Amino acid sequence: MRETETALRPPTAENHEAVQEAHEAYCAVERQLAILLRRSQAFSAGMGRKVHPELDPGAYGLLVRIDQSSPMRSSDLAAYLRVGRATISRQLKVLEELGLISRSPDPEDGRAHLLALTHEGRRRLDDARAARQGQLRTLLAAWPEEDVRLLAGMLERFNTLTEGMHP
Repeated sequence: MRETETALRPPTAENHEAVQEAHEAYCAVERQLAILLRRSQAFSAGMGRKVHPELDPGAYGLLVRIDQSSPMRSSDLAAYLRVGRATISRQLKVLEELGLISRSPDPEDGRAHLLALTHEGRRRLDDARAARQGQLRTLLAAWPEEDVRLLAGMLERFNTLTEGMHP
């Protein structure tokens, strides 16, 4: 029987249980994601403070993305993060004032600039990443390596699904 035909059949106790179990599974995912996101934001804010005490909580993610994709234009960073250019400009100005990033003229477009980490920005980001990885190792120390790899794979799979989503 096709899925549409199944959906049109009168509900049975068996069908109702399956629908209820699916609903509970999605509710559990939503709850766990909410917890993960709240804790991740707090964790990233702490990592940002490790990079520089004056760093805005969201700036750690900017530094990570610049590191992954540099040299890159601020417009590309704004598009990736789905924020406006004015928002990204304000945040980048602070990172530049703190000596964590540099801007250089884009050789392909004289009106644009390319972003990169400074030596100091790289050093501080590397130190913060080492601390974060140490915390993750401590948290997951009791897990078999296979489970850690499974978690990484599932998170990657989920993140791939969300790449094209808009809030």
